[in-house]
Amino acid sequence: MIAVNPTDSASLLAAFGALAVLVVIFAESGLLVVGFFLPGDTLLFPAGVLCAASADRPPRLELWQVLVCAAVGAVAGGQVGYLIGRHGGRPLLARTSNQRVKSGAARAERLLVRYGYGKALVIGRFVPLLRSVLHPAAGALGVPVRPFTLWQAVGGVLWSQTFVLAGFALGSSVSHIDRYLLPLVGVIVVLSLLPALAEARRARRDR
Repeated sequence: MIAVNPTDSASLLAAFGALAVLVVIFAESGLLVVGFFLPGDTLLFPAGVLCAASADRPPRLELWQVLVCAAVGAVAGGQVGYLIGRHGGRPLLARTSNQRVKSGAARAERLLVRYGYGKALVIGRFVPLLRSVLHPAAGALGVPVRPFTLWQAVGGVLWSQTFVLAGFALGSSVSHIDRYLLPLVGVIVVLSLLPALAEARRARRDR
């Protein structure tokens, strides 16, 4: 029996392949508290790497399957998150004692007010932690269904396909890149946190 760590991208991909991408991205995009503990960027990029063939091995995952699963998970998860927020999101946020959730919800509200629905929903997809609370927060704040659906779908597809294809491109051009997945994941984590740090810095400056 295979032991699977749901927070470890390598473990998930080894056990479930493209299906792991679908389930994890769905949960991270809309299931609020659960999404905070799951890999997003750090699952998509390695999945793309594993789709690339090299001189000494065939691809371990099918690129088209990973792309479809990533897009479906991102868009469906965002829509479910919105529905959760719209039908009881405010009481849920009020009851939670998780400071990361409360902080994320406040940041999501500021982002929606500052940039408008379209820009906020696209930018928010690329920001870890914020991504998990943005869609429920949009539902709780009463963002209209049609613009939400349009822009969260655009953001979800753009984000998911960008990371998978970036991993695939790197895996196709660098030999034995899978040996360096752990350091690469660390770099992705650091880079993905830069927008959040910039947003926090702007917020402090505006006070």
